[in-house]
Amino acid sequence: MDRRSFIVQSSIVSGGAMVGSPAIVKISNINSNLKVGIVGCGGRGTGAVVQALMAHPGNTLVAMGDLFESHIELRHEALLDVEEIADRVNVPKENKFTGFDAYQKVIKACDVVILATPPGFRPEHFEFAVAEGKHVFMEKPLATDGYGIRRILKSGELADKKGVKVVVGLQNRYDPAFSQMVDQLKAGIIGPILTSTCYYMKGGYKLIPRSSTQNELEFQIKNYHYFNWLWAGAPGGLAIHNTDIVHWAKGTYPISAQGLGGRAKLSGPDTGDTFDHYYIEYTYADGSKLHSQIRNIEKNFNKNGAWITGSKGVANVREGILDHNGQVLWQFDSQSAENSYQVEHDVLFDAIINNKAKNDTVFGAHSSLASIMGRMASHSGQVITWDQALNAAERLVPDIADWTDVPPVKPDSQMVYPYSVPGGSNKYLW
Repeated sequence: MDRRSFIVQSSIVSGGAMVGSPAIVKISNINSNLKVGIVGCGGRGTGAVVQALMAHPGNTLVAMGDLFESHIELRHEALLDVEEIADRVNVPKENKFTGFDAYQKVIKACDVVILATPPGFRPEHFEFAVAEGKHVFMEKPLATDGYGIRRILKSGELADKKGVKVVVGLQNRYDPAFSQMVDQLKAGIIGPILTSTCYYMKGGYKLIPRSSTQNELEFQIKNYHYFNWLWAGAPGGLAIHNTDIVHWAKGTYPISAQGLGGRAKLSGPDTGDTFDHYYIEYTYADGSKLHSQIRNIEKNFNKNGAWITGSKGVANVREGILDHNGQVLWQFDSQSAENSYQVEHDVLFDAIINNKAKNDTVFGAHSSLASIMGRMASHSGQVITWDQALNAAERLVPDIADWTDVPPVKPDSQMVYPYSVPGGSNKYLW
């Protein structure tokens, strides 16, 4: 596969790069030049680089960081093959950083950093970026446990004080279709929201074989979708996009969650400690419910989206808003659609260049915490409250500074990992 085909078929485009899509924001100061860096050179992060460079003609990629040199080289070559931005991909060898401290070197070298590593590392990286006064685009979820969320929120407060601009990759918030639908819901078009159902049902993830990794830590990081401490589980890694829409429309967050889940397909050696299916019932202060169905197992029925039901009708962004007799009350004009992945970067760089207030940290952290609360409820078999999730003493992510460090979960002699059993007494509840 040549590099152009690689970009077209990879998440650089499927994640929404859409080179040439029109920007919804018109940046007035066209002479501004900003240095961009990326930490975490996976497909989504590399797609974010394309969008960041497309957001303004003065933006240049100057630094790349990843734990693996091969990731940097692969993505760097891919970016050079995107002709619309190739002349602004200017990353010399000395600005390609590897290792667990690579994020510090990238952040010091740039004005704006894209944080796209597995989310277990996000709090540490965000803290450093804000301390250095660098603007941030960071992918969701923002942490994998309550301790990480507390760190994120504290850094977000400091970002406001320092004038650091922050955008979080919950891109539906930047999609005109979702924005218009939420505006209609907040205006009462379907009356009070009584219940909502979100679906995120898809296939599983490829497992990188242990034989291609050098030690246990590398195995877990390369297979981060299989480990709660790195990924946050499917409620945070996947379903957060749809549950965030409901929280947004409600204008609040749930106060508790209960749920169930397990490992229907995942079993045996090298399959980590995550669940592959969940049902979570969230409860809001007004008594309304949000039901979240999640499954990432191959060869099953797939469904994705959020359906929001009120006393007068039902809303879903694809079908529109309908009353209970099926009459259309609102539909989005698809001809005016914008690429939300691009728009979030247009908004970020407009805020930076024109010094507009912009900080997504609070809603990004709260939506991440809601997903953590749901995961905790499903793994424990208990009702978990918002305060319990936020203030939980358990810390999933240890300090990792070197490849010799030991990850927090370890397999037995058969390479089988301990995992949560709802109602069980083991310590792997979260």
